[in-house]
Amino acid sequence: MIEENVILVNTNDEQIGLMPKLEAHEKAVLHRAFSVFILNSKNEIMLQQRAHQKYHSPLLWTNTCCSHQREGESNIEAGSRRLFEEMGFRTELKELFHFIYKAPFDNGLTEHELDHVMIGYYNDSPAINLEEVEDWKWMMIEDVKDDIEKHPEIYTVWFKIIFDEFYHYLEDHKL
Repeated sequence: MIEENVILVNTNDEQIGLMPKLEAHEKAVLHRAFSVFILNSKNEIMLQQRAHQKYHSPLLWTNTCCSHQREGESNIEAGSRRLFEEMGFRTELKELFHFIYKAPFDNGLTEHELDHVMIGYYNDSPAINLEEVEDWKWMMIEDVKDDIEKHPEIYTVWFKIIFDEFYHYLEDHKL
């Protein structure tokens, strides 16, 4: 299997090159990414637990899905593709905002991403891809906030950062 490239960007989200994903994480180079939050009609977030065989952050809880855009792919196309690949369903996505963050992993790799945060709505159970996802659950937004404070070790490094941005966005905007 050929390793996927990530899209290297400057701080204005302008593409400046491509790099293999692992190399970009080893060198902590800024690249484009996305994070999808799926909510249901009860305002609960669908969380996923990363599969046990993932090369970083296995079995940690995180947002519904996240990954990297492919060259020539829009943010929404990328989010929809990965949502279907990981969680087995499709729904309309809307981009809310983007921001830059840098987060080291415990294995020496670093996420340095210009992250496009998207939201979608879905009320059914997903059909998870067991190569990517170990488990899933719905959680109230306030409960996620409280649980991250009480048990930060069970969540991915990036989710804690992204959730904080998402939470403050929800405080400031009516969806």
